[in-house]
Amino acid sequence: MGGVAAYVAAQRRRPAVNCNPWVTTAACLAMTISGAPTRGARADDLPPISAGRARPPVVLTARGRELHRCCLVIDGHNDLPWVLRTKAGASFITADIAQPQPQFNTDIPRLRQGGVGAQFWAAYAPAETVRNKTAAHDVLEQIDLIRRMVRRYPETFELAVTAADVTRIHRAGKIASLIGIEGGHAIENSLGLLRMYHSLGVRYMTLTHADTTDWADAATDTPRHGGLSPFGEEVVAAMNELGMLVDISHVSAETMKDALAVSRAPIIASHSSAFALAAHPRNVPDDVLKLVAKNGGVVMVNFFSGFVVAESAQIMADMFAARRKLRAEVTDDAAFEKAYKTWQNEHPMPSGTIHDVVDHIDHIVKIAGIDHVGLGSDFDGVSMLPKQLEDVSTYPYITQALLDRGYSEADVRKVLGENLLRVLGAVEQIAQDLARRKSGGD
Repeated sequence: MGGVAAYVAAQRRRPAVNCNPWVTTAACLAMTISGAPTRGARADDLPPISAGRARPPVVLTARGRELHRCCLVIDGHNDLPWVLRTKAGASFITADIAQPQPQFNTDIPRLRQGGVGAQFWAAYAPAETVRNKTAAHDVLEQIDLIRRMVRRYPETFELAVTAADVTRIHRAGKIASLIGIEGGHAIENSLGLLRMYHSLGVRYMTLTHADTTDWADAATDTPRHGGLSPFGEEVVAAMNELGMLVDISHVSAETMKDALAVSRAPIIASHSSAFALAAHPRNVPDDVLKLVAKNGGVVMVNFFSGFVVAESAQIMADMFAARRKLRAEVTDDAAFEKAYKTWQNEHPMPSGTIHDVVDHIDHIVKIAGIDHVGLGSDFDGVSMLPKQLEDVSTYPYITQALLDRGYSEADVRKVLGENLLRVLGAVEQIAQDLARRKSGGD
């Protein structure tokens, strides 16, 4: 990431990899070495964040479009399976995602338009399933839905369980589909269930969701453990041994630090942003960003307005307390939903724009470095999205916005997907090393 001459020389040596198959290798290589070179995104020379003033929309250029087509785009978190299950009866006849589905943020035509190369699909069950004792049941149904979706649309999706799978599937012109569990309550305090989920293809688990579990404190609930409990540490160690990514989205800052201290493999935050810019407890504070850099992990920036716009983040932080207070006061479900909707209407959130999201990328680069940031949209899991990031077709605008801010093409590739691919491969290698040591090998 030095001067212009070093950058151009490095790019001329760089082979064209991870190009979308509908773009020729020659076209990608030409894109990589043509046009005005840009400087690398160094922490000390990124432009200052300009939140608080009106900023014009991002305008796609030919260079931005071509670069985007050459990149492997990996998104860390998409809740399409949940909305398919809850709003379409888990039916691909009711909601055929091969056709436009404007009621969702995601469908196949828009995934193609957005150039998505790999997607972590969330297997999510609400925290209240703990009280209902249906957490594992609901997560297994979500995993089944994801696997059925992949089988239903074989020309578009293929299940991926390794970094090599992601690369191979992307080069074949399909979307590598990975599974992530959202919420450690899904294991019902059982390492056996954790191992079973891994055998079904799960490759990350978010340690908590909104509520503190029996073994880990959540960001948006009362802490009970001061981070991870001893069993929580066992969970992280077991995930390392399995080759499952430890996901610190949704957890408290203390849990983040404990997970980073315990994990022998790089961790991820699959859909979190920077606390310094939007002070919501779901976001990652600067001291943890520095620890993520030392750990070799990646923070994948969430697009939700309530996590990236400062004013909206404050409203969202207040919302969790208001929701719990209402739930304690109003026992009837219909009355509770009405009261909660009234509270939301009285506290409208600004949506923000794509610039707010890219500000978070900038900040993470400045604090942790260019190798430790990625994308985790939270599409179909949130109620409001910034302008120019309304659905899965909009990823090219991020590529363009990064170029506009002076990021090099090599660094854009890292942000869009190469950083996460590196972490996935490293976690697999560490699992193999741990297994070899456990068996007494070299």
